[in-house]
Amino acid sequence: MKFFITILIMSLGFNSLQAIETKIIYNIQNEIITNIDIKNEFKYLLALNNSLKELNKEKIFEIANESIIREKIKKIEISKNFKKIKIDDEYLKALLKNMYSGLGLKSSEEFEKYLKNYDLTIIDLKEKITINALWNEMIIKKYGSQIIINEDKIKKKIENNVKQKIKEYQLSEIIYEVKNKEEIKDKYNEIIKDINEIGFQNSASIYSISETAKTGGDIGWISENSLNDKVKKNISNLDIGEVSGPIILSNGILILKIINTKKSDINFDQEAELKKFINYERNRQLNQFSKIYYNKIKKNLEFDG
Repeated sequence: MKFFITILIMSLGFNSLQAIETKIIYNIQNEIITNIDIKNEFKYLLALNNSLKELNKEKIFEIANESIIREKIKKIEISKNFKKIKIDDEYLKALLKNMYSGLGLKSSEEFEKYLKNYDLTIIDLKEKITINALWNEMIIKKYGSQIIINEDKIKKKIENNVKQKIKEYQLSEIIYEVKNKEEIKDKYNEIIKDINEIGFQNSASIYSISETAKTGGDIGWISENSLNDKVKKNISNLDIGEVSGPIILSNGILILKIINTKKSDINFDQEAELKKFINYERNRQLNQFSKIYYNKIKKNLEFDG
């Protein structure tokens, strides 16, 4: 892999894309990945997560290589479950808005100008967004009935906090996998070493199996009511900027960083808060099923390259 990435970097000029000869790097059941695909993924990931610029090009290409493989595998499976790789235009616009809002941009026009800095257009992103949206829809269809949420327990939790000040966390995550319990601490120490050297965002891009890896592990603001007891216990005493120990979850080992915190009076709509909590827990479980299903289909694919 390292040799391949080095050769790829040498063959791809950063300012002379037109002069590059297109070469097939992988063929996954007739879904090809070329050197240009990997170069474009490189640019796409940099646009989503500027902190990747702090890494050397070889490391970024390794991340881009794995990212485009995941996308192609998802596309293959989606093609088996949907007649067309297409979503409703209004839904696509909403997903684009979520993307550029996360970058601090206010309009699609601003986003288009921003993407020009990376030699990209919104059109380049539309298929990626569509594939991700259809993948999520497929996972919901396959596993939605298996999601277990205790609404009564959540309601009681919310009601107990109505007259208190609620704490909110701005969090980033890394979710990593291990083969056995003995590896948990060693892998954690390896990740922490890299966090200290290259930062949490870049470490998330390298190690995390979560979809948030593309944006440096960013989760955003979460009410403490939306956190399960295990997570809350592990971060409740952390200060801003600190990183949690390894938190064992069903879909991997979780590391959280406290980006910021705030407290506010709880004058919220309890129904809205309940919906927010349920969505968070539902998405957490769906992400777990997504990873399990992805690993299953990847093992059964013919992979040349």
